[in-house]
Order: sequence, then structure tokens, then C-alpha cells
Amino acid sequence: MEKTVIKYRHCGRDVYSFSSYSQCQCPICHQTPTFGLLNAPVALSCPFTNGHKVSCAFLIGSIHGPSHLGEWSDSEIHVGLSNSEGLVYNYTLSGVRRDAGGWERCVCVCVCVRLARSWDAELEKFSALPEWTSERFEEERVFGSCCYGFALSFINHMLLLTGHECLSRDQFTQRHVLPRMKTVSRYINIYHAISQHGFYTANAPDDM
Repeated sequence: MEKTVIKYRHCGRDVYSFSSYSQCQCPICHQTPTFGLLNAPVALSCPFTNGHKVSCAFLIGSIHGPSHLGEWSDSEIHVGLSNSEGLVYNYTLSGVRRDAGGWERCVCVCVCVRLARSWDAELEKFSALPEWTSERFEEERVFGSCCYGFALSFINHMLLLTGHECLSRDQFTQRHVLPRMKTVSRYINIYHAISQHGFYTANAPDDM
């Protein structure tokens, strides 16, 4: 998903394509639109982030690539936590890994920004706890925890350090994860439609 998606409005519809601004052709009327300053095509922001360049973040990735991160996808996702040096801590069958690569195209949820100074040290100490050994992985999997449980447990640990209340899995998912994933899913839908048909249209006004 390397191409840039552009959006413009014509024939009362929002039109999305991969075309450059100078090559826009409305798929409805097949005319080349004339744009003014206020209605010129705009490039959509890509919802995927290089997790190794974002500090103190909750990251969501897939071994199959970003196109498998949509809400409808049944492929298994993996989550991790980035530190200030670009390492991504993630709980796996081999214990807590510290990845210097592999998270270049993921979904990023920034959390606990105020605790950035102590984040790295606390994350390293937290990762060494006996709860996150390789031997405990299958046990955590039975309870539906694993990598998500590791990441959320650490975030709650950091919240407690400042006297904030912990977040349940449902609370964190509803407040922070689902809004991002809905945006990602819509972007992927649009991208796939353009790849198959050359364009995508939606009723105006559109929120993306």
C-alpha cells in the first residue's frame, strides 16, 4: 500500500483515486475537472506509521502487512510498545522481544505522553517480571491475554504511577483502539476499491 490516495469532489460525489493532480478524470462524467483553490484535490493521510520512530506508543501490526489490519480481517494481529530508542517490546512465545525492525507499517496509538521520561526504564523492568516469561505464554493465551495483555498491563502500570485509574480491556479498546481501527478499515476499503476499479466514490459530504 505504497501509493498515495487523493480525494476530490465532482458530480456531487467524493471521488478517490491514485491519479496525480494533473491527471484527474471524473469516473462519473469522464470529464477532466477544473479545480479552484478551495476545491483542489487533497492527499489522504496514510493511517500507518513506522513504529520504530514513535515513542511511548501502543502499536498494532500484522505479519501479513498493513492491508490485513482492517476490522473485517480474520488474520491474527500483534501488538507492542515502543520506547524512545525505536525498540518495540512485544510479548511472544519466546518471551518479551525487543524488535529493532519489523514494525515499519503499523497502527499507532500514542499513550502516556506525560510519562515519557520514565517510560523506557519502567518498560525494561516490567518486561523482566515473571508474568511475561515464555513459559507463561500459553497460560496467558488461554485467558485471551498474550501480547495485548502485556501492553495494556504496562499502560495501566504507568497510569497507576501518576494516580490515574486503570483501564479495563474494553475501556481501552473502545476509547483508543476502535476509533483508530475504524479509520484504518475505511482507508483499506478505499485503497482496495481503487486498486480493483481505478477509483472509489462516496456520497458527499464524506468524513475522510
